[in-house]
Amino acid sequence: MSAVKTPAVLDVDALLDDRTTRVIVCCGSGGVGKTTTSAALAVRAAERGRRVVVLTIDPAKRLAQALGLEILGNEPRRVDAADGDLDAMMLDMRRTFDQMVETHAEPGRAESIIANPFYQTISSSFSGTQEYMAMEKLGQLVATGEWDLVVVDTPPSRSALDFLDAPQRMSTFLDGRMIRLLSSPARAGGKGLRKLVGGAFALFAKAVSTILGGQLLTDASAFVQAFDTMFGGFRERATATYELLRSPGTAFVVVAAPEPDALREAAYFVDRLSAEEMPLAGLVLNRTHPVLADLSAGKARNVADELRGTPLAAAVLRLHADRVDLAGREESLLARFTGAHPTVAVTRVPVVSEVGDLDGLREIGARLADGGPDRQRLPLREAR
Repeated sequence: MSAVKTPAVLDVDALLDDRTTRVIVCCGSGGVGKTTTSAALAVRAAERGRRVVVLTIDPAKRLAQALGLEILGNEPRRVDAADGDLDAMMLDMRRTFDQMVETHAEPGRAESIIANPFYQTISSSFSGTQEYMAMEKLGQLVATGEWDLVVVDTPPSRSALDFLDAPQRMSTFLDGRMIRLLSSPARAGGKGLRKLVGGAFALFAKAVSTILGGQLLTDASAFVQAFDTMFGGFRERATATYELLRSPGTAFVVVAAPEPDALREAAYFVDRLSAEEMPLAGLVLNRTHPVLADLSAGKARNVADELRGTPLAAAVLRLHADRVDLAGREESLLARFTGAHPTVAVTRVPVVSEVGDLDGLREIGARLADGGPDRQRLPLREAR
């Protein structure tokens, strides 16, 4: 049986120091530490000389507190406690949508759009809106040129793939048959065409109003007709941000925990990035449990059984044996992942207690850069 090939270590510091890297996107399934990883990368990059803004999606106050801020809002705020040029912000999905309407709507239309009940519904609850607004905000931050590195914490969606699908989903929604019918009275040009479209719309309205209710249909139609001139801008920005994500200046960092579901999701994401020709930097295997001593689990338990007169020492040995077993299971899971994805570089981050301040984020950053013992390092371009 052939030996399992040890994966190369992702050189995190080389990634952060590479001035051609303008965007780092941290992605993965929920609950694997994406937000903490994003913040730690941003802190480390800023303290290594980059002008950094980190865009987080996590509403938890603990991250703001860790960065030394009272709150995080929808506009970047300076992190004065960092030893470098660092700003941080938390996505406000509804406010970002409103700002986009205010910026791109025709004069006098923004207020009526924002006040429309149908708009208020889709801007806060439409499937994919949060992911789309995260990409919209990313495009805005990059366009300013104020920062030379933007670190993005992707939304905690059911599937990590939702972030990549958001622009296409939004564009499909805007091009959908219902939207075209809702906007058709406003789009009709001549009198005869207006009459034809008006008749079609009347039939459509009668059918849909029995399902959705007359008022909702009225609100939807008014919204779409007011929003009509913005549709092209939606698609253009979605396309531009998608191309930004495919550019050499972007690096995706997939974050996973050493658990079957998280690594399965990471594998799906790696495959999708490859299919979309998007630049993958590597995998962060978070919250690992490295063995602290060179003693097998079996031998530790045997010795513990012999130490009947010293229960404390026996308990320590049994704890060590359990840790060795856990580390072995984690290694097996990682080996399965790297067997299917042998070119993906990996960095491991041992589990730590709750990160509550900037020093905790610095510690995570140091562990990200360390990568793990006895690992071969590849140059950044090879690791990608």
